[in-house]
Amino acid sequence: MSATTVTAAAPDRAVPGLPEPLPGPRPASGVPFLRLAGVELRKMLDTRAGRWLVIGIGAVIAAALTVLLVQDGGEHPFADYLQATTMPMALLLPVVGILAVTSEWSQRTALVTFTLEPRRPRVAWAKTLAALGVGVVAVLTAFAFGAAAHGAAVAFRGATGDWELAGTAVLGAAGYVLLGLLQAVGFAMLLRNTPAAVVAYFALPTAWSLVGQLVPQARTAAEWLDLNRTMEPLFTGSLTGEQWAQLGTSVGLWVALPLALGIWWITRAEVK
Repeated sequence: MSATTVTAAAPDRAVPGLPEPLPGPRPASGVPFLRLAGVELRKMLDTRAGRWLVIGIGAVIAAALTVLLVQDGGEHPFADYLQATTMPMALLLPVVGILAVTSEWSQRTALVTFTLEPRRPRVAWAKTLAALGVGVVAVLTAFAFGAAAHGAAVAFRGATGDWELAGTAVLGAAGYVLLGLLQAVGFAMLLRNTPAAVVAYFALPTAWSLVGQLVPQARTAAEWLDLNRTMEPLFTGSLTGEQWAQLGTSVGLWVALPLALGIWWITRAEVK
């Protein structure tokens, strides 16, 4: 009688049909927030639509500055040149922010984004920070181009140098760009559809401004809730305490509220 020893084969850890696991240590933490913000910044500008919008904004600014340099021998104050650079940015740059949010839902890349970073509030805040970063760079660029154009008018066209600019006017120029971007991002997060967000961003504040001007019963409310009206005193150089309160109320309604609701809703929306 003989004893037979059977040696069990080592179990095969590889799962049939699946690739081998990647070598190396596994990450111990999530995606850094600044990296998320950098990715969202690329989504705003490193796309065909984003690039062409930025090119279009530059073309409009160049045309406006050219008109000012030619008209009346360039005899315009620095405030006019600054307005020629900030207004196109304030009107068109928010569309870039809208596309950065809505394109993920229309092109169905949101599933990839939230798979790589499941914590949706971090993604939403990264988009907001990226929009603010683009706005800050746009404001600084607007001031640089406006100053360069006014300096060229003085040096080459013989215009009188008028660099006087109220401190609140600087705040107003920056506010038009930055608040417009944040408002657009908020509408985009709420609606997650490019045409709807663009229409809502341009139509709703404009319609409310018209109602406040044409309907007598709404004029008092418009003094507190019309963002275009409450920002006008910034460019005059002086604001009373009541005017500051009106500005804060309108910013809360048209900027903070859509942005807060948009961030809340994007964390709960179904990703398809």
